[in-house]
Amino acid sequence: MNEVLPEWGKRVLQAVGGVWTLPNTLIGVMAGLAGCLAGAQAYWSRRECALVFRHWPWGPGGAITLGMVILHTGADLDGLCMTYEHRAGRCQHPRVRLGDHERAHVYQYMVLGPLFLPVYLLSGGVSVRNPFERAADRYAMQGRGWFPGVG
Repeated sequence: MNEVLPEWGKRVLQAVGGVWTLPNTLIGVMAGLAGCLAGAQAYWSRRECALVFRHWPWGPGGAITLGMVILHTGADLDGLCMTYEHRAGRCQHPRVRLGDHERAHVYQYMVLGPLFLPVYLLSGGVSVRNPFERAADRYAMQGRGWFPGVG
C-alpha cells in the first residue's frame, strides 16, 4: 500500500478498509458460494488480500472483484492478460499479471467501500474509459498508482 507506513499501520488500514467494504465483500461471497455449487473452489490469498474463488463457472473469462472477493474463471491469478488500453488499440503494453490488476481493485474497494460500485459504473464501467481500470493496469505494470489520479 504505502511504503511510508510501518507494517502494523498497513494492517490497521487494511482492517478498516475491510470493514468499510464489507457490503461489497458479502455480495462477492454470495456469488462465490453460488459458484461453489457449480465447482468453484475458495481459498484465501494473502498476496491479493482477498478471498479468491477459482474456476468460477460464469462470465466471459478472467476475473471480477467485489470488495475483498475475487471471482476468477481460471485456475490461478498468475496468468498474464492485456491491459485495457492495449486491448483497445491505444498503445502497446506488456502483459500484466491478472492478480496484480485485481489486487488494485481490492485496494480501491477498501478506500471507497460501498461507494465503489456506483462510482465505478459512473466512471465508465468495464471499459478503457474507466480510470479505475487504467489505474489497476498501471499498478499491475509498475507496482504503484492503484488509485485513479495517484501515482
